[in-house]
Amino acid sequence: PVTVAGAGPAAGPRALADAHAEAARCVQALHVLGRRGAGGSAGELGFLGVLLGKDHDVEGFVAATLGPLLEYDERRGTQLVRTLAAYFGCGGSLTRAKEELHVHINTVVQRLDRIQAILGPGWNSPEHALELQLALRLRLLSLS
Repeated sequence: PVTVAGAGPAAGPRALADAHAEAARCVQALHVLGRRGAGGSAGELGFLGVLLGKDHDVEGFVAATLGPLLEYDERRGTQLVRTLAAYFGCGGSLTRAKEELHVHINTVVQRLDRIQAILGPGWNSPEHALELQLALRLRLLSLS
């Protein structure tokens, strides 16, 4: 199977060389991730794209990863992002998260259910959880 990656747009010898190097890094990442025969770009590789891409689009990564939750919180005045941060910060312990948030454990469960409804059932799979945790930390850096 053929594995492909793209980068760019680019114009001029230096920019073309940079785009080629970025695409080569993306192909290597696809192979390492076991995605032979797939295609992608830095923007489609999640946190790896942030590290591999020329522009290191941290804000774009945070927006793509946490955007639906941030928008939901903004529209509804909820605290899903804060709950997610507490949940991960407490090692996935509902009891410790409820103590940190000063809410009833049922509130934490309901918020996590809402997070699943928004992000999908795989939100807490190891790969997705890693991306969410990284986005939460990068967001903290951008807020300070």
